[in-house]
Amino acid sequence: MVSRAEVNHTFTDAELDELKAFGAVESHFAGDLIVEEGAMAPDCIITLSGHTDIFASTDEGRKRVGWMERGQFAGDLSVLTGQRHLSRVEMGQDGEILRIAHADFQRLIAGNSHYSDIFVRVLSARREFSNHRGFAAVIVIGAAMDRGVYAVRDLLAKHGVAHRWFDPADGPVAAHLLAERGLIEEQLPAVILGAADVLIQPTPEQLAQALGLDLLPDGATADVIVVGSGPGGLAAAVYAASEGLSVIAIDSLAPGGQAGTSSKIENYLGFPTGISGNELARRATVQAQKFGARIVAPVRAGALDRDGDAYCLSLADGRRLRARAVVIASGAQYQRLPIEGTEAYEGRGIFYGATPMEAQLCSNAEVTVVGAGNSAGQGAIYLASVAKKVRVVFRRASLRDTMSEYLVKRLEEHPNIEIIASTDVVALHGEERLGGLTYRCRETGAQGRCDCGFLFLFIGASPNTRWLPREMVCDERGFVKTGSDIAPLELVKAGWSLDRMPSRYETSWPRIYAVGDVRKGSVKRVASSVGEGSVVVSDIHQALAEVSSAAS
Repeated sequence: MVSRAEVNHTFTDAELDELKAFGAVESHFAGDLIVEEGAMAPDCIITLSGHTDIFASTDEGRKRVGWMERGQFAGDLSVLTGQRHLSRVEMGQDGEILRIAHADFQRLIAGNSHYSDIFVRVLSARREFSNHRGFAAVIVIGAAMDRGVYAVRDLLAKHGVAHRWFDPADGPVAAHLLAERGLIEEQLPAVILGAADVLIQPTPEQLAQALGLDLLPDGATADVIVVGSGPGGLAAAVYAASEGLSVIAIDSLAPGGQAGTSSKIENYLGFPTGISGNELARRATVQAQKFGARIVAPVRAGALDRDGDAYCLSLADGRRLRARAVVIASGAQYQRLPIEGTEAYEGRGIFYGATPMEAQLCSNAEVTVVGAGNSAGQGAIYLASVAKKVRVVFRRASLRDTMSEYLVKRLEEHPNIEIIASTDVVALHGEERLGGLTYRCRETGAQGRCDCGFLFLFIGASPNTRWLPREMVCDERGFVKTGSDIAPLELVKAGWSLDRMPSRYETSWPRIYAVGDVRKGSVKRVASSVGEGSVVVSDIHQALAEVSSAAS
């Protein structure tokens, strides 16, 4: 838990003199507006004299949530990322401020490790503090099992945007907020962004635009485009950006990938007490942005084409990006049950990740987890802390074939968890939401039914490669082949034009690489993906040097 002391810092007089080289000193009277609520790419504001007040619009109205005295700075991670600023900064007492424009602030962060450490630590702590203390200028109103509510809350949670959710069925607060904004229940779900903006039944993409999560212009260029922001993609973005390459990293939902849905990763080196996948992704995202990488989500890759000596990535919405190298880190996704009607229950009882948001929904309920991998084990243990009962159903004879021993032991010893081996879920029941399921034993054929409103699926994995060109060499399951896995004849058919063979993570197209779960033969572990994403950057440098040498 972040303490109040961690969310602030006071610069010394000597440090303030150094920081003045990056901005401009301004004099203001009490009540003057310094940063407007809703501003994109907000400036960094450091108080030099007097004090500045921070106001936010909450479900209880407009509140002063903090103030900054001499040597202290306002803002949260939006100052670093350029996203929508969700508070208003006013001059609370006559005095002076140092205003560092967003572009100059990014230059400061990238070029000065001392100040970078201070700003990143404090800004990150403020974001975490907001999430833990329930403070939020973003409000979601809608029913618990409304797909639209789940979609926007999932986006907000995975991007670390603090928000509060109110179900009209749970009390008078939602009704009060609806009346205050002139809304009716037929318009739900609604998302209130501060004092002014209300989004009616927004898609995740519309909400992302409003929050400034996707400010990528058509025609943007970079040295490297990373498609997918799971552990492998984020590692590639961090190392490439830190070594001076310009980087654009995109993701179809939010940074984190499958690992981002893990409630607790305990076997990742350096975290003896474990870390949630979402928190690991947030830290890596901030780290990449600190070095200048652009992390954009949710956007979906549509097609990849050659563009002379470079490559063009077409997004699903029609935008086109250009880069000299591309890292495919689009990962794999859990499969649906092979049961008709499964899609109708997604977001209404069927989920593909166990995070605090899903745990909030299934408190004191019966839950079924399907799967026998580490993700299924981690999810079951986490959900058992809030659910009345958790059934772990899997088709194998033993969990030990696919799950780490420490997780198997915890499942076996947990009083709220029932392990059901050699079993398939064969039918789903319910009208507007999931109400129960039928399962069948593989060994005896016996069937049983349970009343269960929550089903978590961690079964199989299909690579996210449908957007790749047909000439890209993949295996029979769709995983991308790289390096020595590509046969010479396959290279010829793919149009390989270089005298050398592909490097270890290079695909059948030069300077296109695949790392992490999307790659054939990868080890499905967070550490492995991070390793591949970091190591591939050295191959990119060598390949780009080849292009530069050939051009000269």
